[in-house]
Amino acid sequence: MDNIKGMAWMTLAMLAFALTDMVLVFATRALPLGQVLFLFGTGGAALFALWAGLQGHRWWSPVLLMRPVMIRNGAEVLATVSFVTALSLIPLSTLSAVIQANPLLVTLGAALFLGEKVGWRRWTAIGVGLAGVLLIIRPGAAAFDPNLLFAVAAAIGLSLRDLATRPVPKTVPTTLLASYSFAAVGLAGLILIPFAGGWQVPDAAMVGIILGGILLGMVAYFAITAAMRVGEIAVVTPFRYTRLVFAFAIAVAVFDETIDALTLAGVGVVVATGLYSFWREAQARRRAA
Repeated sequence: MDNIKGMAWMTLAMLAFALTDMVLVFATRALPLGQVLFLFGTGGAALFALWAGLQGHRWWSPVLLMRPVMIRNGAEVLATVSFVTALSLIPLSTLSAVIQANPLLVTLGAALFLGEKVGWRRWTAIGVGLAGVLLIIRPGAAAFDPNLLFAVAAAIGLSLRDLATRPVPKTVPTTLLASYSFAAVGLAGLILIPFAGGWQVPDAAMVGIILGGILLGMVAYFAITAAMRVGEIAVVTPFRYTRLVFAFAIAVAVFDETIDALTLAGVGVVVATGLYSFWREAQARRRAA
């Protein structure tokens, strides 16, 4: 029953993330990039700070200056700035496909930087999965879009954020970590405002859309945390790929995008190798236990 609850929470989180992506597409089409980052960052930071306060935690805390937290905030800035920039330049379906390499990149980073043991089977899965990413972005092809590199940077930033989260003590509340990350993104947006289109006064509808996006982001953060705490990681984590299903549905139904066969083939390779990597990691944990 706990695993079923965990799968449900993870699926809800991925739906909320996909809907947040949709909101960001609308926002970047109406407002300058730096302003969008600033509004989402400061809004999310304020709401998560309020949430942390209700839990009895002080926002200004020595936790903010911990090395893993600072690295995590920097990675969040790289991931979010690259992700939102990519949303404004490339199709949502393509971006969603590329970032599915995140679990493979996390495994790669854990082996290279955290000393985690990775067998030859998972190394092979990583190599094949990254080949699937190349199939999606197709560097060197006539139709290659350099803006796809923002999607690659977003995937790398997300992976670095996940790796930096591991050394953070479990006593540090998720709400504080989320508030710090959003605040870092808001600061990055503030710095970019003079260089990325300035500032425009949003209308009432856009204000509502942005607030809705921030709330969806909070739902996603809460749901993914609940999923990882309720169910077994090996069972729950593969449901991260449901985000791709939701993203493709939104891309086709809302933004009238078309998904070509090579992209679908690349996605199939990335997802298959990611699932295999999850399975091998679960096997290794069982043996260690």
